[in-house]
Amino acid sequence: MAAFEGLGPVAAVLGRLTRLVHRSRSAALGAVAIAAALGLSGCGGDDGKAPPAATQTLPPPITKPETQPPPPPTDPLPAPAAFTDVLTKLADPNVPGADKLALVEHATPDDAVALDRFSRALRDGGYAPLTFEARDLVWADNPPGNVIASITMKSANPAAQDFTFPMEFNPMRDSWQLTRRTADLLFQMGNAPTATPPS
Repeated sequence: MAAFEGLGPVAAVLGRLTRLVHRSRSAALGAVAIAAALGLSGCGGDDGKAPPAATQTLPPPITKPETQPPPPPTDPLPAPAAFTDVLTKLADPNVPGADKLALVEHATPDDAVALDRFSRALRDGGYAPLTFEARDLVWADNPPGNVIASITMKSANPAAQDFTFPMEFNPMRDSWQLTRRTADLLFQMGNAPTATPPS
């Protein structure tokens, strides 16, 4: 047993094996061989080399699948009048701004003032009454379900030039609204100083 001192845990294993087979020399030699093999494999690394790494095949990393925007609706586009009716009401100075709130996406009561200012600016600038023409209607990519139309505004005043601008509309129940982004651009027009009426 003294020969195994200093080997720590290996000595304990050897001591047990030796006691179990103390009378059988071949068994003792086998125990020593097993213990030596265990001891040598547990004491590796003395030569400064790391044991060879086990080759392991890792599964491919988990990646988020690419998301594609949903395809545009396959429904037919609404009639152009669905959009020109919204704009006609928005531009009418005889309709109070509070009655126009449902025509603008995410409108709040505070927007009534801007809606009144917009229609007053058109009237005071000599552009009212306006007529609207919607063409080149397409489904919007984002958000899906919205429609973008090229809107031409035509004044009853023959000296005023037609104005064409792309506008986006949002579906709301059985009707349409001007998107907030487009409405904000129109509100900025209403905030501009009143132009001299064309003659």
